[in-house]
Amino acid sequence: MASSFAPPPSRRGRGAVANLESRFSEFRREVDETRHESDMAHETEVKFVTQVALETARTIISRNTSSDIPFDRSINPYRGCEHGCTYCFARPTHAYLGLSPGLDFETRLYAKTNAAERLDAELRKRGYQPALLALGANTDPYQPIEREYGITRSVLEVLERFGHPVGITTKSALVTRDIDILSRMAQRGLARVFISVGTLDAEIARKMEPRANTPPKRIEAIHKLTQAGIPTGVIVAPIVPALTDFDIERVLTTAAQAGATYASYTMLRLPREVHDVFVEWLETHYPMRARHVMSLIEQVRDGKHNSAEFGTRMRGTGLHAELIRQRFLLAARKLGLNQARPPLRNDHFRVPDRPETPQGSPGGSHQQNRARQTGADAADTINGKVDPQMPLF
Repeated sequence: MASSFAPPPSRRGRGAVANLESRFSEFRREVDETRHESDMAHETEVKFVTQVALETARTIISRNTSSDIPFDRSINPYRGCEHGCTYCFARPTHAYLGLSPGLDFETRLYAKTNAAERLDAELRKRGYQPALLALGANTDPYQPIEREYGITRSVLEVLERFGHPVGITTKSALVTRDIDILSRMAQRGLARVFISVGTLDAEIARKMEPRANTPPKRIEAIHKLTQAGIPTGVIVAPIVPALTDFDIERVLTTAAQAGATYASYTMLRLPREVHDVFVEWLETHYPMRARHVMSLIEQVRDGKHNSAEFGTRMRGTGLHAELIRQRFLLAARKLGLNQARPPLRNDHFRVPDRPETPQGSPGGSHQQNRARQTGADAADTINGKVDPQMPLF
């Protein structure tokens, strides 16, 4: 796939090293070999700056039927992600917008400003049955622009009002801003948080996840969340053979010391354009390791660079994948992680009166009549011992 290489000054602080063509685009990019020299001669520096477009979503709850993830619905407040993680499996979604899964994905973002309003409407639909709703299944709900837009917080406010269970995955310490909401929900068995920490190596993390919080900040977030009574876990993700796999035990130990009680992991996945983004990044930053890393990836992906099969795509196959699984299980067992995972509850779900509808006006009693209890036996079905292959919640 053709790409337009971006010189280091233009992409400082970004993850991808180029802008891949969208597979749906009618246009083709060609490298201007003289652009960088011309800019230098004129003492100018062109940078990829973050641009945010406001989007009015028609629907907000996404559904899935994947057999290897423990939820069937999720919310993504943003399209694209400023964290710039080179391995992000969501990068190909930018191609549907006619944009590049490379630098465009981390610099041209979309904020769904009406997310809370749409969520309120969808939860009020007749016949809606509550079940675990995931935040962070695609792009990070606490990426840097959340500080300005606060869409994720507004979504949590709606979920709290309805008594709806939520599971959050993030690599941002900004999640601690919402401890007030999350702690109240956790007291009712409605909230759980997973913090993603692939490595504690500061240099690797800075290059691989340039605008995400540093690993120590994420570990500190685990401590703050658990101190507030919010069930919190760590996801060692992604495990990159010969680059971050040395750090599995150290991540688990540090997270457990901070208070994490759950843990999971995922093997690196390279679907569609993610493959080219990651390989270009790897060859740019770790040229001496690149061949070895890709060789091991082939070993855990049946000779390929990616596998999409349910049941194996998250952990890989083969001897090397099995060794990683055994290392993870042994470390988690020694640290007392994953002893049990109390299910999130569905029986607190209620459809509240609309704030703008006076109690005695037409429609108010109708909303009250629609309030319902689904029963304690309708709680989340993930019970007992935790499967470490399940990446979330």
